[in-house]
Amino acid sequence: MAKLQANPYTLTSTHDTLTPLRIARSAVSGTDAEEAAFTRWFDAQRSRFAMAVRRIELDALVGWSTVPGTGDIRHDSGKFFRIEGLEVHFPNRPVKSWQQPIINQPEVGILGLLVKEIGGVLHCLVQVKGEPGNHRGLQLCPTVQATRSNYTKVHGGASVPYLEYFRDITRHRVLADVRQSEQGAWFRQKRNRNMVIEVDGDVEVLDGFRWMTLGLIHRLLRREDLVNMDFRTVLSCLPFAGPDLGAVLPAGEDHLRAALTASCDERSGSLHAMSDILSWITEVRTRTEVSTREVPLGGLPEWHRSPEKISHRSGLFFDVIGVDVRSGGREVDAWTQPMIAPVGTGLVAFLVTRLLGVLHVLVHVRAEPGYLDVVELAPTVQCTPDNYTILPPAARPPFVDEVLGAAPEQVRFETLLSEEGGRFYHALNRYLIVEVSPGAGFEHPDFRWLTLHQLADLLRHSHYVNVQARSLVACLHSLCAGRPR
Repeated sequence: MAKLQANPYTLTSTHDTLTPLRIARSAVSGTDAEEAAFTRWFDAQRSRFAMAVRRIELDALVGWSTVPGTGDIRHDSGKFFRIEGLEVHFPNRPVKSWQQPIINQPEVGILGLLVKEIGGVLHCLVQVKGEPGNHRGLQLCPTVQATRSNYTKVHGGASVPYLEYFRDITRHRVLADVRQSEQGAWFRQKRNRNMVIEVDGDVEVLDGFRWMTLGLIHRLLRREDLVNMDFRTVLSCLPFAGPDLGAVLPAGEDHLRAALTASCDERSGSLHAMSDILSWITEVRTRTEVSTREVPLGGLPEWHRSPEKISHRSGLFFDVIGVDVRSGGREVDAWTQPMIAPVGTGLVAFLVTRLLGVLHVLVHVRAEPGYLDVVELAPTVQCTPDNYTILPPAARPPFVDEVLGAAPEQVRFETLLSEEGGRFYHALNRYLIVEVSPGAGFEHPDFRWLTLHQLADLLRHSHYVNVQARSLVACLHSLCAGRPR
């Protein structure tokens, strides 16, 4: 008789209820003393990681060439990224077609955050880093932010610190790992791998890096232009949703925090079932007509190239510029590159309301030419108001007046944050969370009220929540334990 073999399989629970509680405990751990210590440390890094950036003419870019016949701007290695022209057709929109420059960067980069329990509390390994497009120099960043060209050392420079934890994840615990899109108006189908990896062994802390609790990071989110976009998107992918968070998170005096905590728990209910939300997104993706095709950058009829920049004839939207960079503490210490420089400050806002004690967020299913899957969920309002001076009145975004006209007591979060400084020069947006009363006035076929636990479910998958909305999700998480405005 043959011997029975031992069963090699083990079963795990579908739902991890412990990790959200550990995240919540970290979120309530920040103190005034820790914030003051961080400020001293951050100020000390400025001289060590100083960066000098100056604008130069496009023809002065070293290692970059203008392609004969098309006018596209490409790196001589064929790597990194390319600035090309894109023709867009949206038959059912107020602006039905246009042409524009766009960044084509087909590589999938890594945005990685190492976390570890220290003294029983989850900490994040963060770094300070400057990017040429940053408005105020150094920013707080995830452990790793690197394009494939960077971490394969196409530039011939040094290796990316801590990259090995994200290239070989078999020895560590994965808390989040998902490919997410970037700005669909400026990137053509750009994605990054957003990762959160938990370690339990010793990790050497290099210069410019520091262990910090989520509570302290959430406090710093309120500071103007400090926490960078890459860090915000990774933070949004943390599984900050589950039952019993109310046992860890404080209730708050005005009941907003209790509504936020309930919003993180699927047992609290939601206005729309998740199956209905997924069907709505699929239906919009199916009926939305959009087509794009590559066209020569040098032949865009509404765009003009001068020695200093490529700009729209109206002076609005954005410019393509060149910069010369000198930097300390980077894989290479000097380079030049083209960048997109937006014109004007953008407005990015969530309207939120309490429905039967559960906070709901008004999301917009938004189409952009660079999205891989037609539409993604976006903030209630995402625009640069100045751009609409030359567009048809019907193009003005819904609910922008509700955001701009909000009373001070309605504004629960507000700060100025920048977008990714490696490709965008001084791309500033005013980020807001505005509370409104429930009721009529917010019905629109392209908008739905979602809870935080529904957004958390969607963020476990690619191409559902856009990068601006992910930043606002991180800001909402900061309100769960922080002081509402």
